[in-house]
Amino acid sequence: MVESNSDEDEGSARWVLACELRRLREASGKSLAQLAEDTNYDRTYLHRLETGERLSKLPVMEALDGVYGTGRLLVRLWGLARLDAFKDKYREFMRLEAKATIIHKYAVVVPGLLQTEDFARFVLSSAPTAVNQDAVEDDVAARIGRQELLRRTPPPSVRIILDEAVLRRPAPDPKIWHEQLTRIEATAQDPTMTIQVLPLAAGVQGLTGGPLSLLWMADGNAVAYLEGNRSGELIEEPAEIERYRLSYDRLRDAALPPCDSSTFIQQLVEDSRP
Repeated sequence: MVESNSDEDEGSARWVLACELRRLREASGKSLAQLAEDTNYDRTYLHRLETGERLSKLPVMEALDGVYGTGRLLVRLWGLARLDAFKDKYREFMRLEAKATIIHKYAVVVPGLLQTEDFARFVLSSAPTAVNQDAVEDDVAARIGRQELLRRTPPPSVRIILDEAVLRRPAPDPKIWHEQLTRIEATAQDPTMTIQVLPLAAGVQGLTGGPLSLLWMADGNAVAYLEGNRSGELIEEPAEIERYRLSYDRLRDAALPPCDSSTFIQQLVEDSRP
């Protein structure tokens, strides 16, 4: 039986996933060593998944679903469990984002939906205080896991306005930064994704003080999310959402058109080659 650290942990999606991983392995009669051989994942790593110490990543869950013949059960449980890696104030926004049909974002940093794994690891490791590497890896897995919403069927329609400063502030490692810019360029070619650059020459805009997300659901309901350094505000009042939507529209009008934005990003990719 998996031991939880607290009553709050027990019953969480992450705890349920850990218990199910342990149960499935024992029911299959496999040892951790045998499972490691079947999946090509380290025995100690697999053990830590079963104790809930690690969150893991989507490919691991897909491999284990394949070994146990459980369809996509573990993938679905993992989708719920990764929410545990985020603060409570963010969870409702992520739940809504994961099922939104239209997503509009204004970003002053590379948004999680566009980050490469290495860039996410750099960002999450850059806290001013000492960080636990296992915790960082869990956060990386959770952040990259959010990108699964882009591969839904049908996928959401996504528009992201990137402040030019986002693209002018590189990571210290040239290779990581080049790969990050390449990811943004490639993503911009997706027919369901529109990326625009808000040039510095556009001057101060009403929303340039912080990130904004606007989400529309299949039933027509909408929410806005304002993200701060340490907290976020989920806005559901229709009049407030409309105000932010109009502000976003002004940002979009001030930004470079999608074609010009793509050309701008392509040039940055070329200039960033190590």
